[in-house]
Amino acid sequence: MDRWRERMESGSEILRQRAVRMPLTDREAERTFHENMARLADGGVRKSELLDDPNVPLPDVYEDELAAIRRSFEHRLQQVAGENYDTVATAYLNGERDDWIGALAAYYLESYYRLQELYTVDEQIFFLVILRYPDSFTVNFSFLTGDVSSVAVRCESTAHVAAELDGDDQEQLYADCQYSQHKVAEYLRESVDRMRDEFPDPETTPFEQRKYGGIVNVTGRNGPQFAEVLDTLSPDPDRFDDTVSEPTLVPEGPEAEDAKEELLTDAEVVL
Repeated sequence: MDRWRERMESGSEILRQRAVRMPLTDREAERTFHENMARLADGGVRKSELLDDPNVPLPDVYEDELAAIRRSFEHRLQQVAGENYDTVATAYLNGERDDWIGALAAYYLESYYRLQELYTVDEQIFFLVILRYPDSFTVNFSFLTGDVSSVAVRCESTAHVAAELDGDDQEQLYADCQYSQHKVAEYLRESVDRMRDEFPDPETTPFEQRKYGGIVNVTGRNGPQFAEVLDTLSPDPDRFDDTVSEPTLVPEGPEAEDAKEELLTDAEVVL
């Protein structure tokens, strides 16, 4: 793991602005994809509930979310490459193997380490795009520096209420922070409903109504202030002119590029 961290710090350009493309070849794959999207939506509901709880500090809300994402990365890494996934990923980056297992292990492991440092070592932006196409779907994780545009909803942590303020001012600031968290919670609940509509149940939804769908999720932090975007994103039907039978890495795509232009300002890609 330490060897991988050193490699990550030196930069791995091969992973920059890339996405994972996964085939949807049968009913089981469709079902698994829908269930994973439903779990992601459930995570948004949990986040909104924690935001509405005045006893839960705002940084803890986001750490709870990141912990769940990190667990899913660990599970996915073990599924893809086994217990020695770090060795598999390093071998891929060193050119010692050239297969989809190594590619995905490298992509997920670097993303995993970036998540470990999100909001701690660096105040980075976490940017996620998931797009459904007729025969596949793509997942793009990006980590950037910069700022989230005014499109985002924002809330501020009551844990950072200035101790030097007088009692009345401190109480007002605390109330303002709580109100901002409630507004973000409300926004997330509404957005999660739209997200579920983007990835409907394949058992009850005709193919023509489910073959395209997409979401973009952006989370950023600037000191005590957190910014949030969770919205739908339309896939480009002309993006792919081929089919895939196994997972592969692909360019992040025009949809992700356009979303970054719209939702971020002064952004520089870390991964």
